[in-house]
Amino acid sequence: QVQLVESGGGLVQAGGSLRLSCEASGNTFRPHTMGWFRQAPGKDREFVAAITWNSGSTVYTDSVKGRFTVSRDNAKRMTYLQMNSLKPEDTTVYYCAAANALAWGLRRNYDDWGLGTQVTVSS
Repeated sequence: QVQLVESGGGLVQAGGSLRLSCEASGNTFRPHTMGWFRQAPGKDREFVAAITWNSGSTVYTDSVKGRFTVSRDNAKRMTYLQMNSLKPEDTTVYYCAAANALAWGLRRNYDDWGLGTQVTVSS
């Protein structure tokens, strides 16, 4: 059984940076795609970024292109989201997810989810 735990959230001023981490645990871990999503209270869960585990191909939602970078360390079973030039509208809970097939931004294609980490950007 795959377990995902996010960390690295916190409070930062607008224009600042945060690095989110997603640690995978369990006897086996062989995802096709690792994704990052975010969801504010009362809002739908929104796709942020994704990366394929083997090739490292990435995709981003338009609102974070040029500011966020998704990466992974296969040996450490870690996935990261480097967030630069943060804006107040980036404030929400961020979730890590794993998919057993190519998933990109489709929520229903992901099989495992973390519990989220809070990111707050002050203006």
